[in-house]
Amino acid sequence: MHVQEKWLPVIVVLLLSITVAPAAFGEAQHVRWDIISIDFTTTPITVSAGGVAFAKSPDGSSMKFTGSGTFVAPAGNRGGSGAVTGGGTWEIFSATNDSLASGTYRVTELVSFEFASFQTPGAVIDHIGNQAEAANGTAVVRIEYSDGSRGILTIGCHGPGAPPGIFEGIATTKGYVTFYEVEDPAPGVDMNRTLFHVPQ
Repeated sequence: MHVQEKWLPVIVVLLLSITVAPAAFGEAQHVRWDIISIDFTTTPITVSAGGVAFAKSPDGSSMKFTGSGTFVAPAGNRGGSGAVTGGGTWEIFSATNDSLASGTYRVTELVSFEFASFQTPGAVIDHIGNQAEAANGTAVVRIEYSDGSRGILTIGCHGPGAPPGIFEGIATTKGYVTFYEVEDPAPGVDMNRTLFHVPQ
């Protein structure tokens, strides 16, 4: 047998595995994301849509976001997607907390989504979706602001049962300005929290 003939089946198998590998990691995921509001007076706590989250820039200014939406993450969380909906509102504050600008934004593209884990069953009362589908992870989406500028919104959810290494809240850009200092959620304070829902 010639060397070329000997290795031909191996090469074919390798090429086929490269071609079909992404599909083998699972089906596309239809994900909902929310910046959430929390009612701390219930046991367990209650989560609902309609919360706010903040992130700061190096000059001390901050940006407030509301929002929710959906996206379809490709199989195996590989690559981006144009199958997106949603958006919300934004407002920029100076370092002295003066309102500088505000408006709306819309999501235009999913850059990436990394699923981390499903949340602890029964940890919250879920008024958004099925609590069994509540999930931790990180999503990065492209957004377009109502003033014509563009940016990137990173949504991190480190809820009950999450592995270490995920921030809770948002980070964003607006044009060249980076609002990368994530404001950590404080106990009993209704802000700076997010949530994903991923159908099982």
